[in-house]
Amino acid sequence: MLKKHSEIFEALFTASDLLVVSLAWSLSYWLRFSWGIIPVEKGIPPYADYLRMLIFVWLIWAFVFRRFGLYKPMRGVSRLTEALKLVRANTFSVLLLLVATYLFREKSVPFSRLVFLILWALSISFTLFSRSMIRIFLRTMRRRGYNLRYALIVGTGSVAAKIAHSMLGNPEYGIELLGCLARDETQVSEARRRSNTAKRHYAPGAQHGMLALHAAGEQAKPASGWESFAAGLPVVGTYAELPYFLQQGRVDQVIVALPLQDHERLSEIIGMIGDSMVDVKIVPDIHEFIQLGSQVEEFDGLPVVSLASTPLVGLNRILKRAFDLLLSAVLLVVLSPVLVLLALLVKLSSRGPVFYHQERVGLDGRKFTILKFRTMYCDAELNGAQFAVRGDPRVTPLGRVLRRLNLDELPQLLNVFRGQMSLVGPRPERPVFIEQFRSRIPRYMLRHKVQAGMTGWAQVHGWRGSTSIEKRIEHDLYYIENWSLLLDFRILLLTLFNSFRDRNAY
Repeated sequence: MLKKHSEIFEALFTASDLLVVSLAWSLSYWLRFSWGIIPVEKGIPPYADYLRMLIFVWLIWAFVFRRFGLYKPMRGVSRLTEALKLVRANTFSVLLLLVATYLFREKSVPFSRLVFLILWALSISFTLFSRSMIRIFLRTMRRRGYNLRYALIVGTGSVAAKIAHSMLGNPEYGIELLGCLARDETQVSEARRRSNTAKRHYAPGAQHGMLALHAAGEQAKPASGWESFAAGLPVVGTYAELPYFLQQGRVDQVIVALPLQDHERLSEIIGMIGDSMVDVKIVPDIHEFIQLGSQVEEFDGLPVVSLASTPLVGLNRILKRAFDLLLSAVLLVVLSPVLVLLALLVKLSSRGPVFYHQERVGLDGRKFTILKFRTMYCDAELNGAQFAVRGDPRVTPLGRVLRRLNLDELPQLLNVFRGQMSLVGPRPERPVFIEQFRSRIPRYMLRHKVQAGMTGWAQVHGWRGSTSIEKRIEHDLYYIENWSLLLDFRILLLTLFNSFRDRNAY
């Protein structure tokens, strides 16, 4: 049943996407050649030449959108997540179409590069708008009781609670919670004792789904299936009563969210489900073991749960490296006069080399040599490595200005260009300090899952210098789990804005 509904909505979204992208392609041609605002110097190509490319447009967009997971069920997926996927998918599709037009075109049919730029902007805007309209319509229908799925949760632990509360608090998802099943009569009795308090805080709309679960067979319902609540969860029975609820024919989806202590009963529960025509999902209780984001991968046909994953893999990693390489090269050229001037000032202001070379730890714990303009006197570390503090006597007068404006970091553009660092990422630390921090700060080493950066999420929030290491790690891990190119742009802009008012730079 669920698969049929899924196929219907997949066809709906596919048709909508291809329709608006076709419109975007035609409108791009019109804006470039017929609008009159943009001068046309080499003549206007026939629209028929562009119209023939629609077959490539349809094939590419349908393929790419499917590969990006944009036709999978997205109940519970945030609008921002879907929007970011659409931006990436449209960008990749436009690049593929650009390649296709140059591979398969006739020599006499030139395609304007400006058309592709307009197409990129329009395809993103149109697909975002069309999908938003469809989802608003679907959510409106679901709130009115149409196109609903009825779910039964097996389990009453923290994972089950998170799933249940998400369903109860978001009726627009279209998933009606029928209830949760507890381990035994003791848990059901405990839930019954708490029911009077919990019912006052329970979403009234959810009552309808649970009542519907056993409306057809109320007389035959086991006594322990009495509707009650535990910690806000609607407990309607025990694991043993699962076959009864399935027989009522109201359940579309069974979510098995057993607490760790009940995992030995998983095979028993799956056996109870048997060949029932319901969608079965298993949610393992592994939250306490997850170190970064988690994802399900496949190894020779077997599902594997990754407990410490980051979005910076595959295509995302290539895009980030390309962005770093391009921008660092441009900045090195543009800022070369500034770099030469600063080098002369450092050399003339105090005895010693222009650059300060220091060993740092980057991606996967690999060591590299970081470059900075020297801001301290040559004998600054005769007594060992230590953090700089406010008013540090080891810092030269010029060095104080460079550090205050973060100009001492500019040579690290070379580290970025070489691939040793990224423009944005957790700031690299010295090995001597890492040995101190990793033993007392949980998950400290996870910051090395990505390339170290010239600036980062922690730095733009003021966590640098001798500030809290714990807060720094908290922000670094947030960045790793939530990375996107948009987040990198935001951090770079904040870095530029904060450079002249950072009170922790000394």
